[in-house]
Amino acid sequence: MNKSTEDFEGGDLKLPAGNGNKRFLITGGAGFIGSHLAELLLNNGHSVSVLDDLSTGALTNIDRLLANPRFHFARADVNNEVVLDRLASEAHTIIHLAAAVGVQLIVQRPVHTILNNIRGAEAVLNAALRYGCLTFMASTSEVFGKSVKVPFNEDDDVLLGASNKSRWSYAVSKLVDECLAFAYHREHGLPVILARFFNTVGARQRGYYGMVIPRMMRQAIAGLPITVFGDGSQRRCFCDVRDVVSAIYLLIQSPSAVGQLFSIGSQEEISMLDLAKRIKFVTGSSSEIVTIPYDQAYGPGFEDMERRVPDTAKVEAYTGWSRSLGLEEMLCSVRDWCISNAEPEAGISLTNR
Repeated sequence: MNKSTEDFEGGDLKLPAGNGNKRFLITGGAGFIGSHLAELLLNNGHSVSVLDDLSTGALTNIDRLLANPRFHFARADVNNEVVLDRLASEAHTIIHLAAAVGVQLIVQRPVHTILNNIRGAEAVLNAALRYGCLTFMASTSEVFGKSVKVPFNEDDDVLLGASNKSRWSYAVSKLVDECLAFAYHREHGLPVILARFFNTVGARQRGYYGMVIPRMMRQAIAGLPITVFGDGSQRRCFCDVRDVVSAIYLLIQSPSAVGQLFSIGSQEEISMLDLAKRIKFVTGSSSEIVTIPYDQAYGPGFEDMERRVPDTAKVEAYTGWSRSLGLEEMLCSVRDWCISNAEPEAGISLTNR
């Protein structure tokens, strides 16, 4: 079993266990997952600071929170040492979600992806070490790469593609983040918890950077062709963001989770072609469904995995967490949000997928 709070060296460690107000810092907290997590923490009586440069997040995600006296927002990059240090000094726990996200952004800006992810993780870990903060590090199922061993377990080997394919730059950078976090834990006694998120969906997710469900949903609502990349046989498991943030909340309250890596996601698989059909049904759309070769969608040499299924036994055993929302409810939630929140991406083309 893992070390308890008292076993760590280096002063008082502020694990957010039990009742009472705790102070949280969420990097990337104006993003899709971060804004939902901020709401959950506030609803449970905690104080939340959000650090976000709004490069992929949005003020509209957190505008309802700004009037809450227990909420504070700072617009800055996670590598802004002055701002990060001040916010970390006031926090019990840092939840690091800030990262380059989305296949589209990753393929188009691999340098940004690699440097932003690794430097950001290093900055957060240094700040956390300075003030003895429990640190939750978000990673990704992309780390498993082209592995065909299903379901994916936290201890499985990874199988990444060639380094000359920018598709894998995100996976590599997040794997480095994981190694760095574990190194801080082993060498410095920093309490860290790591989680690999599988496909997460819900209200406030946008399709700008390749997120498949909001992209297809807006196409269907607008009566545009619903575009499926590849032949549509690739299968994914989608987990509602409300279930994902619930898992995060349970993990950061579990001292036994410190020093461990968890997979968070759903095991309900669906092919991309069937997903397009489900979206067409829930929107009542008359859109046609068209397939687009990967080379046309993302450029020559793009590689993808056929299946991505998490083994969630570990997070369930440590926290008692289980997924509560199915795909139909998720799709309806995204549909209703898309209808209520017009976005420029409604006129989707291959240049803003």
